[in-house]
Amino acid sequence: MLIKFKYLICVLFLSCFIAQAQEELTLEAIYNSSKYSTQYHSQIFWISKGDAYITIATNENGGKQLIKHASKNNNKSIFLSSQALTPIGATKALDVEAFSLSDDQSKVLIFTNSSKVWRSNTKGDYWIYDFKQSKLSQIGKQFPSSSLMFAKFSCDNNKVAYVADFNIFIENINTGLIEQLTTNGSTTHINGTFDWVYEEEFGMRDGFSWSHDDEHIAFWQLDASDTGTFYMINTTDSLYSKPIALQYPKVGQPPSKTRVGVINTEDGAINWIPIPGDPVQHYLPGMQWVSEDLLLIQQMNRKQNQLIIYSYKVDSGELKKVYTENHSAWVDLRYPDVSSNHWGGNELLLTDSNKSFLRMTETDSWRHVYRINIATGEQTLLTPGEYDVATIYALSDNELYFSASPDNATQRYLYSVPLNGKGKLRRLTPQDYSGVNTYDISPNAKFAIHKHSNTERPTTVQLVRLPNHQLVSELVTNDHLNESLRQLDLPTTSFFKVTTEEGVEIDGRITKPADFDSNKKYPIVFNVYGEPWGQMAIDSWIGMFDIYLASKGFVIIKMDNRGTPSLKGSQWRKSIYKKVGVINTRDQALAAKQVLKWPFVDKDRISVWGWSGGGSMTLNLMFKYPEIYQTGISIAPVSHQLLYNNVYQERYMGLSTENLEDYIAGSPVSYAKHLEGNLLLIHGTGDDNVHYQNAEYLINELIRNNIQFDMMSYPNRSHGIYEGENTSIHLYTLISNYLLEHNKE
Repeated sequence: MLIKFKYLICVLFLSCFIAQAQEELTLEAIYNSSKYSTQYHSQIFWISKGDAYITIATNENGGKQLIKHASKNNNKSIFLSSQALTPIGATKALDVEAFSLSDDQSKVLIFTNSSKVWRSNTKGDYWIYDFKQSKLSQIGKQFPSSSLMFAKFSCDNNKVAYVADFNIFIENINTGLIEQLTTNGSTTHINGTFDWVYEEEFGMRDGFSWSHDDEHIAFWQLDASDTGTFYMINTTDSLYSKPIALQYPKVGQPPSKTRVGVINTEDGAINWIPIPGDPVQHYLPGMQWVSEDLLLIQQMNRKQNQLIIYSYKVDSGELKKVYTENHSAWVDLRYPDVSSNHWGGNELLLTDSNKSFLRMTETDSWRHVYRINIATGEQTLLTPGEYDVATIYALSDNELYFSASPDNATQRYLYSVPLNGKGKLRRLTPQDYSGVNTYDISPNAKFAIHKHSNTERPTTVQLVRLPNHQLVSELVTNDHLNESLRQLDLPTTSFFKVTTEEGVEIDGRITKPADFDSNKKYPIVFNVYGEPWGQMAIDSWIGMFDIYLASKGFVIIKMDNRGTPSLKGSQWRKSIYKKVGVINTRDQALAAKQVLKWPFVDKDRISVWGWSGGGSMTLNLMFKYPEIYQTGISIAPVSHQLLYNNVYQERYMGLSTENLEDYIAGSPVSYAKHLEGNLLLIHGTGDDNVHYQNAEYLINELIRNNIQFDMMSYPNRSHGIYEGENTSIHLYTLISNYLLEHNKE
């Protein structure tokens, strides 16, 4: 009897274990609980050239504090306590969002109480903590709350410069005296910061900098008075609708007039740098100090197929052309990649005691790094070989650190080469870390924050010592997520290649249900993007939504067509020039035709979905290849390329005044009349990037052709459609329900 009882207990335990292992995944668990949330490492701020770094943390009482981490062992200590960060008369510490140190580390400049400008919270309040005086004080107190931008210490640590009301000011920390350096600032005359399109497409926000001797401030000034105003409408926050004005240059419209000035901080005199050319028909996307008297300025023409780098001597006024780069398609300033950051300035990495800078170019068949001597213009190739550099990370005394993957375009690893251009390529990422690896390398290049993931492994974060990649400390393991994942029957993900009938080899990633049976037929969901700013078939964590779709019986496929930023050579990436919407759409469709030949594919249940450029791709595929795709979900698409911003679209398509026919050929609305399948169109009415206008433009065309479709608008939501309670779960429930409804057996 005892044996039977023990047997019964074992059976019950095993049944419970199996039930637990086969737990059903729900969207509620993904989006409205922390069970499957991914842990991220907080932002780090390197100090002491990288021998330490600081993080913003919350103590047990909920107060913010700054924690110092010694890079050699990750030992922690309080750098600035919550008590020190609490203003006199306040009951809690400042909510620190970012900070910077004076050069002598005697003062901390704290950014708090921020407000949103375009995509990011770049307006706010600034406070200074003085270690010597143990004193916390606010700067710019006479300005409205949350209105200062980009405050930064002078090199002598006695002053702070900042932008307020589109003008530049200097405040003396000791006396509180404020000097106004520019006076014409307005919504149309912008000093020290940028308009919407410079931020979105060039990643530029902070628009001024101190010289190394504090005698000058160099800054950008934009004249946006001729930029058209686009009005979004807020209909939900008050009884009457409110227009939201946005300066937004559409395709064919002139850019803001842009120039760079140098302010003498003693007398306030402004010297405008005489950059050649029409200030409306060019962009100035880069400017930086090299020494007390020398600036580097980057200029691109309107077509963005020429880059000129000038040196400018402030004292003598000598302007010299240092470097010129031309391309038959376009010149990239910043290189879109899974290992790069879209945001930040375009400063060139300096080397040789600031006598040279580094430039990534595609003037031959591959993307290489060159060292350019500022005085002579002499170029030295640092990365010879038939492979692409993805991103430049940092410099040590004699080596360049960068991201690349010469053998597999779906992955990324850390490599180094000698700065003399004569050494061999060396991989630093250990073999154990297959997949996508990204790095935040310290200024002295001795340490790095290393992030790693692959299709089977959520992101982990480590502190490592370079160049040997020696582990110092595990920072993020995502053990909680991994434990939750162990309770699920997980899908399998692998990579494949198909060759289209035109001879183009396409990389793909496929995720199959856990109980996949090759003898059965499965519905296929193609998740697409396909434009120069995104790569889909990468060896990184697949995410919970793909796991959810696989649990519902879908096979999920992502493929990268020509024109995507895959590390497959310049011809691969630049072949899309003037053919966005055409060559990428055809590559995707012809690759899908090869996939449809696989025996487990149900040709009658083929779906496609994408966001932004992927939304445009979805529309083009549905309209132009109805024989392949029965169901499509298009989120925030550009329905007509003339409705998007000039910097992005003209970079990849040329000027509409010269080749309008290419814009029309690449726009989904041109083919809307051919829709045969099920289409769900989703857009946020508050999208400042791809305007809701795109949705209505397409809707009108579908109505004109008496074509039925489905749509969902999200009131006041931006391009990411995430604002508001339950928005994410509502959106992904909508997507998944639509796929389930239209892919029944």
